[in-house]
Amino acid sequence: MDKAFTKGIRLIEALANSDRPRGVTDLAVELELTKSNVHRLLATLQANGFVQQVPHQSTYELTIKIWELGLRVLRRVDLVSAARPAMQRLAELTHETVHLSILQGQDVVYIDKIETNHHVRAHTRIGARAPAYTMATGKAMLAQMPDAYLDVLGPELTAFTATTRTRLKDLRADLDKIRRQGYAIVPQGEWRDGIAACACAILGPNGRLAGAIGISGPDVRLKTRHLREYSQHVVSAAKDASASLGYFGDS
Repeated sequence: MDKAFTKGIRLIEALANSDRPRGVTDLAVELELTKSNVHRLLATLQANGFVQQVPHQSTYELTIKIWELGLRVLRRVDLVSAARPAMQRLAELTHETVHLSILQGQDVVYIDKIETNHHVRAHTRIGARAPAYTMATGKAMLAQMPDAYLDVLGPELTAFTATTRTRLKDLRADLDKIRRQGYAIVPQGEWRDGIAACACAILGPNGRLAGAIGISGPDVRLKTRHLREYSQHVVSAAKDASASLGYFGDS
């Protein structure tokens, strides 16, 4: 266990539980630490934006950064709750694995899933990451982002399978098509071989990206024609989840 990290967490909790700014001596007594130790911890937290010193006083208080981080977690919880009924309907209609994902930087993160009853399936786990440009849910979400969002990827993209897009211009062409048709299809695995998928973005209040919902399975079972047939159900599920979050489309 990292003792310094633990002391920092205890310090944050002490400040969060206080209804007023706290001084170094006061905190040292409560936490049973030396004043120099508390001062170092406060300096580190302040440098990282979690703590601020009250002007003209030698006391400290938390910034809203903790609240901002908590709000992000809460949004994920809200998304899972809002999307779950739509995920269940989609699973019943397609009999394939249904994923709920969010975009974090350039990665997709799975935050919920409903497993298919098929013995042969796409194996994923909640909390796992994958490059967004290789996934149907990732491409559906990237299509909602401004073009400049992809600039960080650079002109050459890492290939994970024979079908991975390795040129940025080809990825941009994929995203343009997704914007036109309203959903993303990956007929052959671009992250893992043999996996096919279809996905659509979920939008929250004011039309901002909230996440994506999609289905996936082995490409020997999910042919391109099947993905296109199922796309209407995927889009409908995304619209239902968006409505649960308060987005009903352009008026």
